[in-house]
Amino acid sequence: MEVLKYIVDLGPSVMLPAIIFILGLILRRGFGQSLVAGLTIGVGFVGINLVIGLLTGSLGPAAEAMADRFDFGLSVVDVGWPGTSPMVWSSTMGLAAIPVAIAVNILMLVTRATRVVNVDIWNIWHMAFTGVIVQLATGDFVLGLAGVAVHAILAYKLGDMFGPVTDRYFGLEGVAIPHGTSAYMGVLAAPIDDLLGKIPGLRRIDITTEKLSQKAGVLGQPIVIGTILGLVIGLLAGYPVGQSLQLAVKMGGVILLMPMVVKLIMQGLLPIAESARTQLQKRFKNAEYRIGLDPALLLGDPQVVAAGLLFVPLSLVIAVLMPGNEILPFGDLATIGFFVAIAVGVHKGNIFRTLVSGSLIMAITIWIATHMIDLQTALAREVGLLGEVGRVGSLDQGGSPITYLLAKGVTGQVGLGFVIIAVLYVGAFVYTFIKYRRGTLYREPKVATDSATAR
Repeated sequence: MEVLKYIVDLGPSVMLPAIIFILGLILRRGFGQSLVAGLTIGVGFVGINLVIGLLTGSLGPAAEAMADRFDFGLSVVDVGWPGTSPMVWSSTMGLAAIPVAIAVNILMLVTRATRVVNVDIWNIWHMAFTGVIVQLATGDFVLGLAGVAVHAILAYKLGDMFGPVTDRYFGLEGVAIPHGTSAYMGVLAAPIDDLLGKIPGLRRIDITTEKLSQKAGVLGQPIVIGTILGLVIGLLAGYPVGQSLQLAVKMGGVILLMPMVVKLIMQGLLPIAESARTQLQKRFKNAEYRIGLDPALLLGDPQVVAAGLLFVPLSLVIAVLMPGNEILPFGDLATIGFFVAIAVGVHKGNIFRTLVSGSLIMAITIWIATHMIDLQTALAREVGLLGEVGRVGSLDQGGSPITYLLAKGVTGQVGLGFVIIAVLYVGAFVYTFIKYRRGTLYREPKVATDSATAR
């Protein structure tokens, strides 16, 4: 356990290169190529961390200032994934979850229940959170391990289901994003996309940064859109004009720099991924395998960053309007793009449709996070990370339907809210799975031909 804890504490920027290097050697890429691939991916994640650090370090205080300025009166502050993941890794369940999640992955690969080869060990904390919350709710460690296994099974299947989206929309060929809010909340986007596609008027609305650029010229460029959104957030936070302009330029920098560092990671990953697929296909014919990686890769898309910036104020509005809500979105606001990233891909970058599905995603997340406060506070107290605050909560994982349904369902705490969430989430999951099996989850946008235009 101590060895696992030491490895986990190194973080993804060290853990992933080491895993990729070892994987490269196993796949016979040679010492030199494996080393370069691992280091390139490591440097890419250093770059991602720098850009996300710029995002969180600049946007986080602005979000806090906005909340303070408008005095929303919400008593429990969202500590975000930066505050939640250490709680999980400090628990016994956090380290026990790693071999369980790996064993589930191997078993599913052997039985061909998934094509995802997960190398992102650090993000197993999402599965571990479900396990430790189930353990706290039931008092049973074995049931907690079962919670880890169930979350892992669903995560790897989500990696399969959204494969067409990560391939075709995000251009991450051979990559799966099975972890975190991006994956498990993405299922809500598919039924909404189909519904909006059937409503006259609404089905024709298609807003992307590319189309804004075509119609608005320079004002529609992603870097300009990011800058404008940063300026608006700064002004809403009550910043002076000068400070708002500084925030604006930093947000423009985030939307421009993120795709660059994502390309660096793909440069290191592609040779290893190709070798992995080749070797696996020799053993298991007619199967295309995917390498499971961090959802931070999805922030390389300008639409995701733009949607994330839009949902900073929108999430606060939803939190205020949500009946019975106690949690103030804060710690996860700066990376709110993770919550809607897969939805952006399902909607093919249509920001209007993302605003619709994203509003439902954030409403469900905030409602669940409020109802998980007591269990998350118990976790923080158990591992000695509660601090001086009385209660804590988080949107990332604290607002997970998977964790909520398992913890409340196993303990028999089934009320009207539980039934509504179960119907919405399970229904959306099944709907998305059926579309995936039929090959209709992601279809390339139709391009008008000359003859069609003439008619």
